[in-house]
Amino acid sequence: MRVGSVILSSAAGLVMASAAAAQTTACNSEQDRQVSIKLPSGEYNNFIGGGIVVRCPAKKITLRADSAEIYGDEHRIFFVGHVHYVEPRLDLSSDFLTYYQLEERILALGNVDGRLPTGSTLRGPQVDYRRVAPRIRTRAQTLAVGRPTVTIVQRDTSGKEQPPIDVVANTIFMDGDSLIYGSGAVQITRPELNATSDSSFINTGTEMMQLMRNPIVNGTRGRPFRLVGVSIDLFSRNRKLQRVIARARAQANSRDLTLTADTIDLRVKQDSLERAFAWGKSRAHAVSSTQNMIADSLDVQMPGQRLREVHALHKAFAEGRADSIAFHADTTKWLRGDTIVAYFDSLPSVDTSKGPAIRKLVSKDSAEAYYHLAPQDTSLHRPAINYVKGRMITIDFEEQKVAQIAVEGKVTGIYVEPSADTTRARTNTKSPARPAARPAQRPGVRRP
Repeated sequence: MRVGSVILSSAAGLVMASAAAAQTTACNSEQDRQVSIKLPSGEYNNFIGGGIVVRCPAKKITLRADSAEIYGDEHRIFFVGHVHYVEPRLDLSSDFLTYYQLEERILALGNVDGRLPTGSTLRGPQVDYRRVAPRIRTRAQTLAVGRPTVTIVQRDTSGKEQPPIDVVANTIFMDGDSLIYGSGAVQITRPELNATSDSSFINTGTEMMQLMRNPIVNGTRGRPFRLVGVSIDLFSRNRKLQRVIARARAQANSRDLTLTADTIDLRVKQDSLERAFAWGKSRAHAVSSTQNMIADSLDVQMPGQRLREVHALHKAFAEGRADSIAFHADTTKWLRGDTIVAYFDSLPSVDTSKGPAIRKLVSKDSAEAYYHLAPQDTSLHRPAINYVKGRMITIDFEEQKVAQIAVEGKVTGIYVEPSADTTRARTNTKSPARPAARPAQRPGVRRP
């Protein structure tokens, strides 16, 4: 094996050069066989076989391969077979590697496997790596195509390694040590969620992630949830997910609740969804198994990822289905007010397929309630109707049925009891009997 010291002008080994300064850097090469062809320019094309090892001490670079082709006029070196490139910022192996000397650029092809000092890895069929070099670039840049995979190794402030993040996309661009851009069928896997989108941006330094164009986030811990929107931002602290914001046509779905709004802001604690805020010009809408709620904004509290309270703020409206199947109701029961708070049973249900049952509804300021009651005549299959207004209305439920209503402030309203349908029995042209309206002493209503 021959060992020598070579520089750019001899074209007998690897060269590291600055394009602006036309500066050469000596490298040591070890090779068994070499064929050199002198070009009209005075440069050489060199063909090396039987294994080659190149070391550039000034750049702290070591490069090994089965063979190499060095093109003097082009300032390009092509390495073939079992290529291994090592420098302080990158440890990379591939089937083929081309080094463009004047650009400080490395193009690796075939089974590329790169590792950064942080432990993060990049794998794919093709990687274009551009080194940090004086007067050329101040940050390393990496472009990977052919659906590569980046595995981001995370550590908290104490230095403890956290579960990694996997990013897969048609194209991935890395700018420096912390900025990662993905485009084309992006898939991101974190310990607590999976996400997809057409494009993505990740800043590992600030622990921020943005998903754009048809993004979908699926929470995988505890009780799963799904979030969609035109764009979704994710924020972490100390490598733990803290907040997820979906903007424009946002929708969040969980086992207990479906939430839609212009903007949805989810708060996460210990990898579980704890709270959700929703607002926007199109208003916020929450749908549970027993209640529909709409308002200018919603505050949903779900400790342990189980629905407990929903606060509907400004021009709030809540609607629920009829309480009983014993009678047929043509309309739903509803509640209005400037603010409505819904309280749900926080204890797990025996039937895990159902969401938590409604326990109480409270409407404040300009409150109105419209609901059904069982008729006094049990042979009728139509409900009695009660409508009431007051400063505050509290509705208590038992087994998802209205148990008691309390009205505070100046109380007004009407109670309508159904009567039998005599249309079929009558033989004259008299009008059928109409329900009697009684504004006072409404059944089930308590005045504090």
